[in-house]
Amino acid sequence: MKSIRQPEFLPTTREEMLAAGFDELDILLITGDCYVDHPSFGVSIIGRLLIDCGYRVGLIAQPDWRDPEALKVMGRPRIGCGVTSGNMDSMVNIYTVGRRLRRDDCFSENGETGKRPPHALTVYAQLVRQAFPGIPVMLGGLEASMRRIVHYDYWQDKLRPSVLVDSKADILVYGMGERPTPEVFRRFAENAPLDGIRGTARLLGKKAAEAFEPGDAYLELPSLEETLANKDALMTATKLVEAEMNFQSGRGFYQRYGDRLLVVEPPPEPLTAEELDHVHELPYARLPHPKYKGRIPAFETIKDSIQAVRGCPGGCAFCGLVAHQGRHVMSRSEDSILREVDEISKKPFFRGTISDVGGAAGNIYQSRYDLDRCKRCKRSSCLFPVPCSTYICTGREIVHMLRRIRNHPKVKHVYINSGIRLDLALRQPELLREIIAHHVSGHLKVAPEHLDPKVLKLMRKSPAEEFYRFMEIFEKLSRECGKEQYLIPLFISNFPGCTEKEMKTVDDFLEKHHWSLQQVQDYIPLPMTMGGAMYYTGKAPDGTPIPVNRGLAERRPQIEVLKKKRSGPAAHRGEFRRRPPQKGNANRR
Repeated sequence: MKSIRQPEFLPTTREEMLAAGFDELDILLITGDCYVDHPSFGVSIIGRLLIDCGYRVGLIAQPDWRDPEALKVMGRPRIGCGVTSGNMDSMVNIYTVGRRLRRDDCFSENGETGKRPPHALTVYAQLVRQAFPGIPVMLGGLEASMRRIVHYDYWQDKLRPSVLVDSKADILVYGMGERPTPEVFRRFAENAPLDGIRGTARLLGKKAAEAFEPGDAYLELPSLEETLANKDALMTATKLVEAEMNFQSGRGFYQRYGDRLLVVEPPPEPLTAEELDHVHELPYARLPHPKYKGRIPAFETIKDSIQAVRGCPGGCAFCGLVAHQGRHVMSRSEDSILREVDEISKKPFFRGTISDVGGAAGNIYQSRYDLDRCKRCKRSSCLFPVPCSTYICTGREIVHMLRRIRNHPKVKHVYINSGIRLDLALRQPELLREIIAHHVSGHLKVAPEHLDPKVLKLMRKSPAEEFYRFMEIFEKLSRECGKEQYLIPLFISNFPGCTEKEMKTVDDFLEKHHWSLQQVQDYIPLPMTMGGAMYYTGKAPDGTPIPVNRGLAERRPQIEVLKKKRSGPAAHRGEFRRRPPQKGNANRR
């Protein structure tokens, strides 16, 4: 395929398409977010990558989902369409934990709501079918990853089938997508079979389902009918999927839908450091498309931050990140990160501060694994219940990288605002001292999430004693550095298994330290997470019944614990903030 020049922005109109030198599109991408040409926005990565592969790509952001004509502005694409709801699941984006409409949308211009539909993947895919009958359609992004099999939808309070069923798309890509997506469109172009592409899922018709031979490479998940009849089947499926996330040995799945069959291929290999560098160094404009005249809050959050890693070793029960990015941590090279610092420093908005260097956490960069020993691993977490001996992250490489950024001639400050993992930080004394001395913007986010041992175990979080010890070290090192700095602890109310009795542990701690939290994080059961399975079934992973607060009346007492106003001579004002959006980030909860 011939090389294609990368335009300043992916074309969004016919005029821009012609100006880019495209007489027609090969691929049209549709997203529920504003178009920000930045590597923190998944659709921008995929669009740039496909152009890099030689395809002519256009993008329509936040189309009118009631009008198929909204997709026709650049004509019918020659090969196919890719659909994503954006960087968040559309239901999380639109609705609060109380199932009420959110007051703003950080991925829309001026935070305006109503720019994307609920269950956006399904709505957009159906709109594509109306606009371009017979065209192949691929689903991708976080919503696709978290809804690829039968799942519980908290906002509708019911089980839903794989998003492929209602969307009628040809194929779904789960995970970050750089490996399978070009292969999917190559096969679309050649009208070739779509089977066997790692990191994808397909829904087979009756004849293809009858001909499918799983062998040892695929495990059977409880069917849609079985899951509807037996709540425990959702827990069974969640545990099976978690055990097969290892890219070296993970198997695929199949799930029956009457006489049809959903086939989920094994997980793809993670990108190498060189490949991840290449993806992040494609020629992004690193700005919103010029058509936007107002603020895009999500861009304001990440415009001077750097994504250094992908993946998360934690496997926390409430988090959807592992279902999308995986447990294996991928790190960019230090030189690539420094080149991005150079790029940011040239932007007119840059004032000398790199607001964040991180990803799922600020202290997992350059995580190392003994891949031979990891080959058959079925663990859901590298850090819980105890850190695995094959996982190593000393933090020394992070110290070196931060010092290089700090010495950049145009950089005045470098902060770690994506938070740090407590269970790792206590094993990284040199890094911890470096961060506290140089990289705290006055407040440092940490996420104990809870303080009751039973709830922490269900969450897959480290014991509360580690948080207490971290507090002591943080305060001691801050005093030694002569700095007045504060921790921002993140707590979750109403996690499955947590009653008012367990929440009192958090209440007592906040009362003792005179901590008043400006915002409350109430638990949201995300699709395909262990926490979501516990919420739906009312059981722990081992089958033990646990209490679950479901309605607002049941939830309110724990919410009030975190909202309580406290006063005292040393009162702190903690603040919960949304994390910088990453490709497919579900905002942790």
